[in-house]
Amino acid sequence: MEHTHTAAGHESAHSDSSTKSIWRTFWILLCITLVEVGLAFLHLEYGFLPRVLLNAIFIGLTLVKAFYIVAEFMHLGSEIKNLIMTVLIPLLLFVWFIIAFLYEGDSWKNMRKDLKPGTPVETPKVGPAEKHH
Repeated sequence: MEHTHTAAGHESAHSDSSTKSIWRTFWILLCITLVEVGLAFLHLEYGFLPRVLLNAIFIGLTLVKAFYIVAEFMHLGSEIKNLIMTVLIPLLLFVWFIIAFLYEGDSWKNMRKDLKPGTPVETPKVGPAEKHH
């Protein structure tokens, strides 16, 4: 009996499934992006959803998109859990690091603005009950 499978046949089947996976990821990312853009337009035109809730939805949808990108294009979707955690935990720490620096930078900017030389100091307002003392 002769072996009828060839390397070209295996390569074609692998590239076909890989292409389907990439297209599936493309359509998922496109749909999520269209939802985000649609929500943004609804908010701008009609005030749909409060801004804080809208931002939370955007962050959640962006995390879903990031998951699909990492799973598909970094090939982490089919890896073992320990390897995935080895990549994701430093990534989460890096995101926390960026948020902390942005918060600290904003605090520093406000402090410099409030303590700039020549900035008038606001005097506390005295209520009518305190004037009699």
